[in-house]
Amino acid sequence: MNETIPRETFSFLNRLEENNNREWFTENKKEFKEIEREVKQFYNQLGEHLNKHDQIDKIKVFRIYRDVRFSKDKTPYKTHFGGSFHRVKPRLRGGYYLHLEPNNKSFIATGFWEPHKDDLLRIRKEFEMDATEIRKIINKKAFKNIWGEIEGDEVKTAPKGFSKEHADIDLIKKKQFIFTKKFTDKEVTSSDFMEQVATDFKAIRPFFNYMSDVLTTDLNGVSLVEE
Repeated sequence: MNETIPRETFSFLNRLEENNNREWFTENKKEFKEIEREVKQFYNQLGEHLNKHDQIDKIKVFRIYRDVRFSKDKTPYKTHFGGSFHRVKPRLRGGYYLHLEPNNKSFIATGFWEPHKDDLLRIRKEFEMDATEIRKIINKKAFKNIWGEIEGDEVKTAPKGFSKEHADIDLIKKKQFIFTKKFTDKEVTSSDFMEQVATDFKAIRPFFNYMSDVLTTDLNGVSLVEE
């Protein structure tokens, strides 16, 4: 199995960006399929690393083909690879994402991209009641050194039914709960990249454990998940 990203990956994607048309892609499809095969191997191997400390039930590497039906940009191909790692639901919440793009645009992301409205309300109610534990987790130095600040869209003032004067309104008004970390091309193609990503993803677990506990219980702490 492949534990490194081939250097040819980025050179191919750079050439694809310069020649983003079906004719060029068809001529170079054999090379693409070989690179894609190795990249998928990397994602699958990373999934095995994650399963050493988590439970991943699905790995999805997204297709190179763009959906241009509702886009002004009609170029047919993506110029990056992206893949997600799904945790076993409903007991475990949150997800992992790895984005591979040349010119130092690669990154990893984790958290909650589009929480279901019921889940979002449950999270906000938890923060409204007591945000001490979540702040302790995301403000820990070791955590912040890897993941920095929490990111994501938010409402302007306060969600309906919540006070904009609440001490934890900065958390309550969020609609997404995302963490990202960027990587250079050199870092991505290094021999220890997979180990680094696996280690970084493992560091998010206290956040995932907290959110999973919140989303599988009611406000009284009673489990909502059938054993």
